[in-house]
Amino acid sequence: MYTIFDRSHTETIIKRIDRLSEHSRPKWGKMNVAQMLAHCSAFQDIAIGNTSPPRGLLGIVVGRMAKPIFFNDKPLPVNMSTIPSLLIADDKHFERERERLKQKILTFQQNGPEKCTSHPHPFFGKLTPEQWGKGIFKHLDHHLKQFGV
Repeated sequence: MYTIFDRSHTETIIKRIDRLSEHSRPKWGKMNVAQMLAHCSAFQDIAIGNTSPPRGLLGIVVGRMAKPIFFNDKPLPVNMSTIPSLLIADDKHFERERERLKQKILTFQQNGPEKCTSHPHPFFGKLTPEQWGKGIFKHLDHHLKQFGV
C-alpha cells in the first residue's frame, strides 16, 4: 500500500498536484479545485497535530470497525462523507492553496512517522503513524482522481 512517508510516493502526489489548474473540474462532488486543495490541507493539519477536531458519535461507535474498509488497497468511494470541520464552502485562492498543500505534504513526509499526531482521528480514532501515512496518501489520491489527475 502507498504511503506519504515514501519519498517516491510523495513526489508522485506533488507532480499530480502540479498538473491541476484553476480550471480543473471535479468528476464528482461539490467542491471546486481550490476548495479541494484547502480541504486536503486541513486534513494535513490533523495529521501534523495542528488541529484536533473532536470525535463524532458515529466515529466513536463504528470508526474502529471501519478501519479495515479504509486501510486497504481499494480506492475510496466517490461522494463519501467527510469530517464536518473539513468541509470547505467559502472561496479560496487556487495558487495559494496549492502551494500551502504541497508545503504541508513535504513537511509531513520530511518529519517522518515519529512526528505524527497522537491525537485520535476524528472518525477512526487512534491511528498508528503507518496508518496516518497510508491514510494521507489515500485521501490525496482520492481527491486528485476527483479532478482527473
